[in-house]
Amino acid sequence: MAAHRKPGRRTALGGSTARTAFTIALAGAATATAFDGTGQAEPNLTPAQVKARVDKLYQEAEVATERYDGAKEKADAAERRLSSLRDEAARKTDALNSARDELGSTAAAQYRGGGLDPALQLVLSSDPERYLDSAEFVDRISTRQAAAVADVRQQLRAIEQLRGAARVELASLEARQAELQREKKTITGKLTAARQLLSRLSLEERAQLGVNDSGTGTGRASRSGSDGRVGLQAPGSATAAAPDSRAAAAVSYAYAKLGSPYVWGATGPSAFDCSGLVQAAYRSAGISLPRTTYAQIDAGRRVSRSELLPGDLVFFYSGISHVGIYIGNGQMIHAPNPSAPVRIAPIDEMPFAGATRVV
Repeated sequence: MAAHRKPGRRTALGGSTARTAFTIALAGAATATAFDGTGQAEPNLTPAQVKARVDKLYQEAEVATERYDGAKEKADAAERRLSSLRDEAARKTDALNSARDELGSTAAAQYRGGGLDPALQLVLSSDPERYLDSAEFVDRISTRQAAAVADVRQQLRAIEQLRGAARVELASLEARQAELQREKKTITGKLTAARQLLSRLSLEERAQLGVNDSGTGTGRASRSGSDGRVGLQAPGSATAAAPDSRAAAAVSYAYAKLGSPYVWGATGPSAFDCSGLVQAAYRSAGISLPRTTYAQIDAGRRVSRSELLPGDLVFFYSGISHVGIYIGNGQMIHAPNPSAPVRIAPIDEMPFAGATRVV
């Protein structure tokens, strides 16, 4: 049975050392966040271990973010296809109604001459397709009306095909929407775990871990002294070394977004996730890139690390879950995670997976 702390013993915290307070805070954070799925406290974590755990949470959240971005891209495409199919079905239905009305007018004239014309029965029928195929109709129809009826039959079948395709797209859309909800839950769970862990540390302790804020991902960092420009090449020299004007434009865009907050699923103009920043940068240069890192790596010509030029896309981790824009001198601009804004960083800070030249 789990032991319970007596309320009176909590007052001992006030007289403990800063190291003890730090350890207790970490233990509480580990218990509350349950980032390994067990909910077990780990009271002996060092600041370096905390940073490693937080970084792991952010990396796992980014993997889920890329899956979310991919699912959203597919959901949006399915929604567009569904809307197009519905519009086409509506247009064909209007055309069908006009054709049936025309047959009905002919039938009404024949009815006045005696008997109910089969075309009028078609207009009034609750099952037009079955009626068109009935022996009675085939026997009574005139040669003059045969072409018009054949056209109505073809329109009916075309509309049914469109409705079938729409049902398939609707099922696809609903599946993607369910996938989005699962990934969103994963992302928010990881980020909440990291936030809760970091919130138990003081500003000084968070600074020791290299965290600029509380991990909310909603603030905007100051551009002075926090974007990593000191000692690096200026934007002008980076764009001058780019392979062409479009790569230079993408690099310039990325420089202009330094300090923008990381928000998962965002593609700008004021917030970004990693692949969203890359997509927005090249969109500003007139180039359309896929939404996800694992698709972006195949959007151009692969280049080796030794061949890197400003504007090249650099990818990280074995699952290709992070991307940045290379700017020269071993540096990139990227959107790291919710604890840091868009910034300049060395490409050595993460496991390098490959690079692509878009243009």
